[in-house]
Amino acid sequence: MLVYPDTELILNNNKKVYHLDLNGDDIADEVIVVGDQNRVAQISRYFSKIEFKTQHREFVTHTGIYNGKRLTVLSTGIGTDNIDIVLNELDAAVNIDLETRQNKEQNRHLSILRLGTSGALQEDVPVNALVASAYGLGLDGLLNFYQNWGEINETKISDAFTKHCNWPAHLAHPYCISGSQTLMDRFTAIQYKGITATAPGFYGPQGREIRLKVSVKQLADLLATFKFNDLRITNFEMETSALYGLGKLLGHNCLTFCVIIANRKTKTFTNDYKKSEQLLIESCLNQLSN
Repeated sequence: MLVYPDTELILNNNKKVYHLDLNGDDIADEVIVVGDQNRVAQISRYFSKIEFKTQHREFVTHTGIYNGKRLTVLSTGIGTDNIDIVLNELDAAVNIDLETRQNKEQNRHLSILRLGTSGALQEDVPVNALVASAYGLGLDGLLNFYQNWGEINETKISDAFTKHCNWPAHLAHPYCISGSQTLMDRFTAIQYKGITATAPGFYGPQGREIRLKVSVKQLADLLATFKFNDLRITNFEMETSALYGLGKLLGHNCLTFCVIIANRKTKTFTNDYKKSEQLLIESCLNQLSN
């Protein structure tokens, strides 16, 4: 049987996965991931009981009980590179015996819900709207480093997008992965659904120019005008494509919900960032527990 070497599966002295400092017992079957480490406590304060807390670097984890349901809340930090760490280590913690370094005989399939903030690309998606990501469109290139990514890619969508944008050959090939329909069916109150574009950065990769000029001109407009059947790109952020891609390859159900804090089309920004966050948290916790 395969035994993972120390250089591939890196563990702490307490036999927990390295960056997250977790083992399988620390993790509930339903996991909420957030970018901001301070948002973990904003969510766990709603728990009737907190069973477990840990922090290693930007990765903060609280596991507890909400409305009789065991939940884990975990901060990922920003970007698809951090999602690469989080998804691989969450999966290792629940599906590898960390004592023997061997795969467990039976896999756990986690439900992973990302609660994030995002910018809208469509004029009719207002600030403070809640958006569910039916698909994650990856401009980041992360999934290209893994075998079998093509088997889960929504090729018709990614090819249509590449053609629409005349996508430059020097950039990573875009990919498109669907979110979990099982989780989507549980969140029927979310008004806006669409494709979420995931960028590998906040400034140039999202078309922002300060002192440096971008190589893809009018990227936000290219994204906003893309349509595939009845789908359009509703919003822009930095994690969803990697979450969906790695989650699907590893056998986990993943879905992203974002609150819109800015509209790139109307140039509007939320008046109260914390209030927007709270709207997202309360709405999704209520629907998750129903």
